[in-house]
Amino acid sequence: MPHLRLALSQIDPYVGDIARNSDEIVRWTRHAAERGAQLVAFPEMALTGYPVEDLALRRSFVEGSRTALVELAGRLAAEGLGAVPVVVGYLGRAEGSAPPQPGRPAGAPQNCAAVLYGGRVVTRFAKHHLPNYGVFDEYRYFVPGDQLAVVRLHGVDVALAICEDIWQDGGRVTAAREAGAGLLLVVNGSPYEREKDDVRLELVRRRAAEAGCALAYVNMVGAQDELVFDGDSIVVDASGEVLARAPQFEEGCVLVDLELPAAETDPEAAAETEGAAGGLVADGLRVERTVLSTEPLPAPEQPVVPGIAPRLGDEEEIYAALVSGTRAYVRKNGFRSVLIGLSGGIDSALVAAIAVDAVGAEQVYGVSMPSAYSSQHSRDDAAELARRTGLNFRTVPIAPMFDAYMSQLALTGLAEENLQSRLRGTLLMAISNQEGHIVLAPGNKSELAVGYSTLYGDSVGAYGPIKDVYKTLIFRLARWRNKAAEERGETPPIPENSISKPPSAELRPGQVDTDSLPDYDLLDAVLQAYIENDQGRDAIVAAGFDPAVVDRVVRLVDTAEYKRRQYPPGPKVSVKAFGRDRRLPITNRWRRG
Repeated sequence: MPHLRLALSQIDPYVGDIARNSDEIVRWTRHAAERGAQLVAFPEMALTGYPVEDLALRRSFVEGSRTALVELAGRLAAEGLGAVPVVVGYLGRAEGSAPPQPGRPAGAPQNCAAVLYGGRVVTRFAKHHLPNYGVFDEYRYFVPGDQLAVVRLHGVDVALAICEDIWQDGGRVTAAREAGAGLLLVVNGSPYEREKDDVRLELVRRRAAEAGCALAYVNMVGAQDELVFDGDSIVVDASGEVLARAPQFEEGCVLVDLELPAAETDPEAAAETEGAAGGLVADGLRVERTVLSTEPLPAPEQPVVPGIAPRLGDEEEIYAALVSGTRAYVRKNGFRSVLIGLSGGIDSALVAAIAVDAVGAEQVYGVSMPSAYSSQHSRDDAAELARRTGLNFRTVPIAPMFDAYMSQLALTGLAEENLQSRLRGTLLMAISNQEGHIVLAPGNKSELAVGYSTLYGDSVGAYGPIKDVYKTLIFRLARWRNKAAEERGETPPIPENSISKPPSAELRPGQVDTDSLPDYDLLDAVLQAYIENDQGRDAIVAAGFDPAVVDRVVRLVDTAEYKRRQYPPGPKVSVKAFGRDRRLPITNRWRRG
């Protein structure tokens, strides 16, 4: 059987930075070629970054991508890499002069990939299935492709697809079988969510069986705004056996030696049979064949030993996603350091630990801002966190500022409580402006769901690392992070008192969160049903929850939409995050069912 050494390069592209992404593609192609790779693949839209959103509707950006693709092909050849075919995702457009029409994006942009070889772009194709659910709006941005690209390389037919093409039934998977492909290569920009690695593996195995051939799945890493990409590139044989699997959240290159079936049809005869106007139609797609080489290669004397990276545990995986999202947001937006208000509570402590792991303790600045109601143990816990992690720490009491406001306004009740939070937010933004740090907001998903956060106070910040993490999971992540430190012989970053004490905003004497909210175990269970599972009030009550609790929680969630819209972005780790996933009208009177 013919041999093919495949390299899957899971890289972290920057949206809009085409020059930087081109450099990375050249660098990783050289890395793969030096290790004997005969075919190199990069993720979906690796040249432009992903997702590009409305940048796809800018003609200048589309043309910049198309021009850079041609230049990249020439550059690879000029640097001695032209003999290795490279599959790279980019932003293209549908050819032809179809007039604008309803439902067709202006300029007919397409989510494309191409094969670069010998200094040229030898074939191009566009994503066939366009996702339009969850975080995806690709019908808004792209025109679907209608062809299956098949490249003959060293006597093997390699069919090519893009991400959603294998998440939907039929299409390029079925067409690959009908075209007799020996390998289905899929380039992806598949965002992370909890336990998606298991779903992804099952999908890849099923599609390999349906295509009747080996399947290679390359995914990107890093993050873009709220989306985190975990890599997890996979290669399986036709029976679904895993041959190679990349680590999650790590940039790198997976090399694997594949023994693949030889292409059966003579390429010239196939071209005569299929005709010059598009080729054989398979499952509604035109098969477009490109022949690069027909002679099979023997297996190498020293085959590579492909690795199968161990899977991360649940807490470790989520924590890694939060770190990756925070690091990418800070660095890709040109910041070097972050600023956090440290209350001594578990939320700000976890955010601080994430920040230290993301950008380094020397680039993390913590501020304790005690009021008259701040307990001594909370002040001590904030200082202890700083000592354990090594982050920069200062204390700026807000009591004098609070007294000045109160002397002019004579506020009471909730207004008095929220003033303290808003003073802290103003302080953080003042320090941010003065010193150039980006402020991280410490709100969690439970609080955001029910509006238990102060606008222009708790919500101040450019990024919310735990925005998509329920309170009960916050405790689990904090304990896991401390345990992981102990296992490595390090100091646990989060003081035990921050984990064990009852959560409190400390805005009035003796205050605890359960004064205003149900116990977090109960609250999060109801929120999970209402938000992630989209169950209505009646269905949640029918599942056994107290009707009074459900009514209260649902009312709080529904009336807090205007607050959530003003909260900063944060990394998506759940199946349904606030923002891109869950989009409800702010003005909304539907309350039951």
